Amino acid sequence: MELFDLYDRERNKTGGTMERGTPIPEGCYRMVVHVCIFNSDGKMLIQRRQPFKRSWSGMWDLTVGGSSVAGDTSFSAAIRETSEEIGVTLAPDELKRVLTIQTSGIFDDIYIVQKDLDETVLTLQYEEVEQVKWADIDEIKSLVKNGSFIPYHESLIDLLFFMKDHDGARTAQDKTEI
Repeated sequence: MELFDLYDRERNKTGGTMERGTPIPEGCYRMVVHVCIFNSDGKMLIQRRQPFKRSWSGMWDLTVGGSSVAGDTSFSAAIRETSEEIGVTLAPDELKRVLTIQTSGIFDDIYIVQKDLDETVLTLQYEEVEQVKWADIDEIKSLVKNGSFIPYHESLIDLLFFMKDHDGARTAQDKTEI
């Protein structure tokens, strides 16, 4: 039985938990994480979900994604999910949280990691990941358009590729003197 911590709208733990597969209680949220690993060529490692997965089966996705289990912090969930799904152990200082997307009942923290990996030697979690490969922004957008990638907004893909090289989402620094 897998349990998730519950949070209020301000992201404070409520002290409650919920079991995987049950509806999120009204007014509560749970935490999900995604990790996007980029190599020095500017490509993102993407994964194809197993065809027997309940949701988004057989589709391409960001490098790693999963639920934060009870007791996890966002960082520990990102580190754990990366280790479980592709066999890569990350240090906390390798993770850069770039975005939190709040949806109905979910806080989705997205991290970026710069790391060169040999995808042919990764240990893929059979229950989750069928395949991984490096892809550039155009290939990912093409996969989204043809329906073989989870249908993220194109602007999210653009932002993730921008954020891998920038500290913040501005395209220029403020030149105003303080």
